[in-house]
Parts: sequence; C-alpha cells; structure tokens
Amino acid sequence: MPATRFATRQDLFLAIDQGGHSSRALVYDGHGKLRAGGKRAVATRSLQPDWIEQDPEEVVESVRAAIGDAIAGLGVEARHVVAAGMATQRSSLVCWDRESGKALTPIISWQDRRAAHWLEQLPIDVEAVHRTTGLFVTAHYGASKFRWCLDNVPAVREALDAGRLALGPMASFLAFRLLEERPYIADPANASRTQLWNIKTRDWDAGLMQLFGLKKEMFPECVPTISEFGTLKAADYKIPLTLINGDQSAALFAFGEIQVETAYINIGTGAFVSRPSGHYPGFARRLLTSVVLQTDSESTYVTEGTVNGAASALDWLEQEHGIKDLYENLPEWLARDAEPLLFLNGIAGLGAPYWVPDFPSQFIGDGDDWQKAVAVIESVVFLLRVNMEEMQKSASPPLQIQVTGGLSALDGLCQRLADLSRMPVYRPVEHEATARGVAYLLANSPQDWPETEIGLWFKPRDNAVLHRRYSEWQKAMLEIMRK
Repeated sequence: MPATRFATRQDLFLAIDQGGHSSRALVYDGHGKLRAGGKRAVATRSLQPDWIEQDPEEVVESVRAAIGDAIAGLGVEARHVVAAGMATQRSSLVCWDRESGKALTPIISWQDRRAAHWLEQLPIDVEAVHRTTGLFVTAHYGASKFRWCLDNVPAVREALDAGRLALGPMASFLAFRLLEERPYIADPANASRTQLWNIKTRDWDAGLMQLFGLKKEMFPECVPTISEFGTLKAADYKIPLTLINGDQSAALFAFGEIQVETAYINIGTGAFVSRPSGHYPGFARRLLTSVVLQTDSESTYVTEGTVNGAASALDWLEQEHGIKDLYENLPEWLARDAEPLLFLNGIAGLGAPYWVPDFPSQFIGDGDDWQKAVAVIESVVFLLRVNMEEMQKSASPPLQIQVTGGLSALDGLCQRLADLSRMPVYRPVEHEATARGVAYLLANSPQDWPETEIGLWFKPRDNAVLHRRYSEWQKAMLEIMRK
C-alpha cells in the first residue's frame, strides 16, 4: 500500500471514471473543488439479444484522450497532480494477450447475458455461492462469460494454450494498457463482480474456479483498493495510479465519509441502492453484499440492491418504440398531472430482490409516448423502493436518501422517490459522483471535503395516487412472475 500522505494546498488528484456512455477524467484539489476535466463518448453495441459489448480499443483511447484533455486544461498546474485513481463499470470483462496487450474479445458489458442458457444448466448450490461471494447467481457477472469466451473464441483458447492469456475485469485490462509497468492485478470491487472472488478471504475462490471450469492461475493477482498500481503517463507527466475501484463503490464517497443513516442511490445505466454495513460482510437473503473499499488493515462493506434497467430502459424505449427527443422531453412529461401507464421493468434482466433473468418487460395498457416514458421512470423508482423495503428486514430504516448519477438530474424522479419512500431525498449539485469519490479517497479521506454548492432537498409529500400506482405495479409484477 502507498505510504500515507496528507494533501497539501497545491496537491491535485486525477480521477478517471470509465462509464457505459463515456470516459471522464476530472481533476480535483484536496478540498474537493473541480479544477479541470475531459470527457469522451464511447459506444455500446448489441449484435443480438442479450449481447452487449464495447470496443476495447475505443475505450482505451477514450480514457487516454479524456486524461489528455484534463491535463491540458490545467496548464502549468498539471505539475501538482500527485496521484491518479480509476473507477470502472463493475462486471464488465475482457480477455487479452498478455504479451502484446491486444484484446482478444470485446469488452463484454455487465448488462450482457450471452451465457445465461449455459449457466442455467450448471448444477449450482445457489445459497452457497451467495454466501461465498455476496452475489446471486446470474449471467450478468463474469464467471459464466469467462467460460463462454474460452469455449467460443478461438483466439482466447490459443492464447491459453500458448501461456499468453490474460483475462479479468475491465479495470484490470485498462490498468494493463494504461500503465507503464503493465500490471496484472484486480481490485476487490471489480474482482468480486466476477462471482469468483470470496468476500471473506478477499481472494479468488478455488471451489468456484472448479465449478466454472477455470483456474486461479489464469487470473490477475488480487490487491487492495489502494495500492501502488503503476505509472500513468499523461502528456509530459508521470502520475502514480494508487487507487482502482468500481464505479458504484467510488460514488459512495463523493461527499466524504459514508453515513450509516443514509441510503445511497446512484442512477445511471442501471440504478443501485446501498446501505453501509461496516467492516464485516453481512448477509441479506435477497440482496447483495459488496466490498466498496479495502486497505491493508480493513475492508468496508455495503448491502446493495440492483435495478438493471434505468437509463438502459429509456434507451430501449427510444429504440423499440421510436420515441424521439425522449431525454429532452422527460422533465416536462414528468411534471404532467395526468396518469402514466405502468411499466413492468425487466430490461437487462430483473435484478434484486426478485432475480428473474428472463422477465418479460411490458406496459400495462396503451398510451401516448409521454405516458410510456414516465412509466419507465416510475418503474425505476418502484424497483428502488422494493429494494429499500427488503433492506429494512435486516437493518433499521435510513433517515434520508442521497441520490446521484445522470438520471438524478430529473426533478420528477427525485420527488417521486421522496414521496414513495416518505423520506427526504438530497441531490448534490455535482450529481456525477464517481469521480469525486475517487478523488476523496486519493486525497486520503480528508475531514474537510465540502460541497462547492449546496444541493437540493426534495421533501416527501402526500401522494396517494403514486402509492396506489405502486401497489398496482407490485401486484402486476407478482402476477407475471407466478405464470
């Protein structure tokens, strides 16, 4: 682990956030003030149902370009960048050649379920896997997709036979390609989403490797979140990369130390709700247990619920129903008084707490474009509420909700979340939280990490109509699942 250092007044921190739609590189000072940034779009492709991929070279170049833009924006102040950190999409993976660094597969997205049929045939003790990994058995996680790559991609098998195969989370691939030392490592948050990582031993699990027909020797070395990963070259500067984390994990730290009385919701491509559970990996029967930070001395865990279809559900609506200017119109549509439809949201598979991988997404009734769009937004709110109710079976209810991520910019979404949960919802001004959380951890978790502007509170209102729709939606969901 890097030697502990405290940020000086001049120190700057480079935070890399590789997400589903873009790669960002943002530079913060030691008090959380944004000083410069760069952003490059990345494409996602779906060649057939349940296949969702990204081009590895496009992603690598987008990260490099974003870093270059951020460093250029600093001018001479770039010499004060003392450390860099990176957060990536968890569960996304890639196979590559360990000698050349060339990718042998696309980046297979966390949303991808190409190995679902194979996984269904595998005799698995689901409860044992859940207790070992903190995860439910689904094709979203990496294990079945690694097996698919070995079985279906000749270049992967050839590299294995030649002793050149590297495979792991996308974060491991990016570290290998971006750092001068070409390390072969995996951080806890991303390693855990392979469903091959033991949440108690904090290492690859031999039993799970055997179950999926894999070998520990194929995989990167597991190291803490904060480590000496290597050297990032940016323009004329060499910057030590000292932190790698998952996007959702990093987002929890965006505004300082995580608080046990707060439910943290991040809404982007998917939506995720997390409650801190301390330094011991607890167990929730229908939810996930996730490690969000590991140092040499301790680990920090959360209980987590997942909604697979958030922005991805809106993208689906745009494409499948031909709705134009959807995102531009959403604020006005959400403000309308008339009732929308109900949407039963199984986009990319129905996640926590139901765990139905092939749930048939559908609208109840027929209506205008705006009614469908609002129904999709409400389905995300409803699924988040179901997960929070499940969390309260094993923990005291939170006192407040903090919401971040791209879709949290929608006032109508945040107000519905407050009304339905009957809790105040706080939306920071800087609602893209992942990079700021990376910077906080890079700066050695300073006590003084103020928001540059105070965000907006959404106070719960009496909304009997929304509560009625939620009840109707729950009944409709259960009816479909019983069929």
